[in-house]
Amino acid sequence: MKTLLIVMLTVFAFSSNAQFKWPNGAKAAVVFTYDDGLDCHLDIAVPQLDEFGLKGTFFCTGNSPSLYNRTDEWRAITKRGHELGNHTLFHPCDGTGQDWVKPEYDLRTYTPEQIVAELTTANTLLKAIDGKTERTFGYTCSNYVAGGVDFTDSVKNIFVAARCDGPIPETMHGYKTYKTPSFASIDPKIEDLVAQVEEARSKGTMVVFMFHSVGGGYLNTAADVHGQLLQYVSENSDVLYSDSFINVMKYVKENQ
Repeated sequence: MKTLLIVMLTVFAFSSNAQFKWPNGAKAAVVFTYDDGLDCHLDIAVPQLDEFGLKGTFFCTGNSPSLYNRTDEWRAITKRGHELGNHTLFHPCDGTGQDWVKPEYDLRTYTPEQIVAELTTANTLLKAIDGKTERTFGYTCSNYVAGGVDFTDSVKNIFVAARCDGPIPETMHGYKTYKTPSFASIDPKIEDLVAQVEEARSKGTMVVFMFHSVGGGYLNTAADVHGQLLQYVSENSDVLYSDSFINVMKYVKENQ
């Protein structure tokens, strides 16, 4: 009986992947996301994305100096198909073991109502930049608990989808669009990034890349490595579907 159950579950998982159809016969999806609204995103990441005809999602904090100083440039990239995502106003995180988190921005001391107010205010700010009423969210530090309460259900009422961290899914069946797993790129080799793409391709699922600095800075990905990844995805566009996070999530939700 146990063996039969294992076989049935295996067949079910296989059929779930087989039934999920990516656009134009693609075998997997690849999404590029960037956190914190940094100058290097405008200076390096966007030009490279544009060079290869790819789209990125930029999860911007409301207090980003770049967003303030270069608002017109951020607005301009949305007109070319890139997405501005919500990354809160002040980047609050769970301060456990992270002494860089300021006490006033420690999610352990937030209430669920407080984080929701911060998210809706950040949405207003971003709407003033790009005019859009639909948006996605990138959990800060991939934390989704405020004051001991999981606030994911509240996020569902505000955003199309939300990204945290986690491994590439085995199947698109039951894919969690409000806790979308992503791969945090930190000083990777190009082989590391390509391996993520190929794993998603082998499973028929998707990989979401989480970048911070590109070309120098904290949690960095070298500019040439980033460019090589984009080139790889572009050269394999016949089998890889890539778009902004919001567009891919809309497709997944409509086709699950």
